[in-house]
Amino acid sequence: MIWACFSYYGVGPIYRIPGIMDQFAYVKILEEDMPLKWVFQQDNDPKHTSKRPVQSPDLNPIENLRGDIKNAVSEAKPRNVNELWNVVKESWSGITAERCHKLVDSMPHRCEAVIKNCGHTTKY
Repeated sequence: MIWACFSYYGVGPIYRIPGIMDQFAYVKILEEDMPLKWVFQQDNDPKHTSKRPVQSPDLNPIENLRGDIKNAVSEAKPRNVNELWNVVKESWSGITAERCHKLVDSMPHRCEAVIKNCGHTTKY
């Protein structure tokens, strides 16, 4: 499992979580590595207790970045877990601030599209 975050200004750290991340590992990451002035969005994973849909790119723009990573992994064809992790880290660090700007700037349009479509999937 991986955990990562991003803001308008770019990507934050990415973590490789051995096994299943519980609430203690999650809180530790937030306490140690989240900048104090960040406002962050969480998905509907039970440990987050948010009411947003899980893995829905409509309202969770980090899913678009995860898609970028999946594409990089598909192209690289890693042969083992260590190669996979290296591709993931390299792909994550290659995400530009401009890409993050566009995703954050798209949020008002994403919200409008979801409302207009009565909560059903949108082009995002």
